[in-house]
Amino acid sequence: LLVESGGGLVQPGGSLRLSCAASRSMYSMGWYRQTPGKQRDLVATITNSGSTNYAASVKGRFTISIDSAKNTVYLQMNSLRPEDTAVYYCNAVANKILGITYWGQGTQVTVSS
Repeated sequence: LLVESGGGLVQPGGSLRLSCAASRSMYSMGWYRQTPGKQRDLVATITNSGSTNYAASVKGRFTISIDSAKNTVYLQMNSLRPEDTAVYYCNAVANKILGITYWGQGTQVTVSS
């Protein structure tokens, strides 16, 4: 249902763009990240009306956007830091009231010199 792409290895200060395509329109889409032994944390979300929400740690560095015609969400990550290293998961909320949520398979982002 969700197809992610764009992870990889980048040096500190570099940039990456993640993409996640859904098979249909969603109420909201976003990105979460997880490191071994820790919980999955919110990175950024965007609703189909364009409202965004960012984790404090990525504000000013990451930008989330959505192409509603393609049902695709993007996460532009700039000024990457080693602490941004994690598996990034795409999230999509199909129905907020019923709590119908989908997750992508995850894509590894590694920030290292």
